[in-house]
Amino acid sequence: MSRVKTLQALFKRYRRPGDIVFAWGLLIITICLLSQLWSQTTYRPGTALFAQPRFWPAASLISMAGFAAFHLLGSALSERIEGRWREVLLWAASLEYAGWFIIYAIMVPMLGYLPTTILFALGLTIRVGYRSRTALFSAVGAAVVIVLLFKTLLQVRLPAGQVYQYLPDGLRQIMLTYF
Repeated sequence: MSRVKTLQALFKRYRRPGDIVFAWGLLIITICLLSQLWSQTTYRPGTALFAQPRFWPAASLISMAGFAAFHLLGSALSERIEGRWREVLLWAASLEYAGWFIIYAIMVPMLGYLPTTILFALGLTIRVGYRSRTALFSAVGAAVVIVLLFKTLLQVRLPAGQVYQYLPDGLRQIMLTYF
């Protein structure tokens, strides 16, 4: 009989620190997206309701707003758990890596794919706390393998670095082609 759950046990809410902040953020983002729906989608006269370009985005955003409102209500009515702001700061700290990626994407056209990948592999290796010679050489090796894999085997076209213009002709052509 222990496998049978009551309805109340089935829908028991397990709160986490930061729930209310997440619920507010989700509701605000959803309302902002809903406010843009009329300017970002169109209505086609004579088209069936389910075939309207606006229908499915509207249906998903309205559902999302409803569930976000229920989440907010559930978070507001539940007991408060300590550690909310510590949890929010942990979320904000994870945005650091998004910043690293944005800087990487900005630097590739300036320095080139190979030098930027090596620099950022080394930088991230040091940032996460690995400072041994083995870890640093492994980061450089992984960066070189990644660049060779993407540029030669997969033939991904990436912008050449502006720095490559200052290289001698033969070396410049090799760097433009393979690195």
